[in-house]
Amino acid sequence: MSKKTSYLLGILFTIIIGTLLYCYFCDDCHCFPNGEEVVTEDTNNIVEPEVIPATRNAFAISDADGDFNIKINDNFNFKTSNFSIIEPISTGVTAEVVKLKDYLQLNPLKDIDITGYYRNDETNTSAYPNLGLARANTVKNYLISQGIPSKQIDTHGQLNDDINPDNSGTLYGPLKFGIVTFEDGNTDEALATACDAIRKNPLVLYFKTGEAQISLTAEQRQMIADMSRCVDKLGVKIQVVGHTDNTGNADANMKLGQGRADFAKTYLVRNGILNDNVEASSKGQTEPIADNTTEEGRTKNRRTVITIN
Repeated sequence: MSKKTSYLLGILFTIIIGTLLYCYFCDDCHCFPNGEEVVTEDTNNIVEPEVIPATRNAFAISDADGDFNIKINDNFNFKTSNFSIIEPISTGVTAEVVKLKDYLQLNPLKDIDITGYYRNDETNTSAYPNLGLARANTVKNYLISQGIPSKQIDTHGQLNDDINPDNSGTLYGPLKFGIVTFEDGNTDEALATACDAIRKNPLVLYFKTGEAQISLTAEQRQMIADMSRCVDKLGVKIQVVGHTDNTGNADANMKLGQGRADFAKTYLVRNGILNDNVEASSKGQTEPIADNTTEEGRTKNRRTVITIN
């Protein structure tokens, strides 16, 4: 190859390389007629996660059959997967609760209706069928402490995934309130039936005194909720009685049964049953329901029975 030819090939090669580099670095150039443009990733456009604003429900109560109406931009607040009211409760809420108490005292045939909301992604840490009912029950206990009779408070729970917590996991007012008016002499037959069913078939728990928690089935949680309503509406007490097998000393077993009853009572109180509404006692080994000569029988006798009087 001659020197001139080599020189021309070098020029051609330089032109080709320069053209390719120009097309590569030029964003607005159309060097590829078939639309096969070089696409580079834009690392500067970072998609921010969608920010969902927290739901903030007002403390609002109105009576469609009367002249009571309150609404303020405060409420009872809760942490997610929790049913304890976040303290302190605002002075605005406490002031409106006084108005509610005065109104209900003047109208004994009216009830305050509380519906607690809960989200599907929350963990139910209560003894109630759902966190919404547990939250409503906690608010009920606060109203009772402020002088509102338990007979004039109704509680419910409702799934509501439209309530959103803030970044700290706080739910602002996951509740709905209303006023219900009853006719004079109205009786709740469904409640009476539920209370009678508890007396006939009490809640029976089998656990050791040292256990840190009680695991309830869905049916047992409903029984706790029914007991709470029986206490509120009928003025009955919850009776917790501890039982043992006949192993060991009778006096020691009486104390053991009392320990089991006290443990169950503590669990109920921690889950929103007022302390004065729960009575704990022991029968020790005096009331077996199965044969103490077998392990199976002794297991059945080591029980705690929860009912109402």
